[in-house]
Amino acid sequence: MSKPLSLFFAALSVLFMSATAVSISHNGWLVLLFSLLSLFSIGAGFIVKARLRKNKES
Repeated sequence: MSKPLSLFFAALSVLFMSATAVSISHNGWLVLLFSLLSLFSIGAGFIVKARLRKNKES
């Protein structure tokens, strides 16, 4: 995975985790939403990394 792409996924995950932390005191549904979005962005980063590695090997 290229450095800009990994930086994008890392920054996106941190942004969603920060939004989760801020929304804890405001609304429970927002906490759930941002938690799921942060997990999805972390998972998407791993999926993209695995696919790029698989394509590079073949």
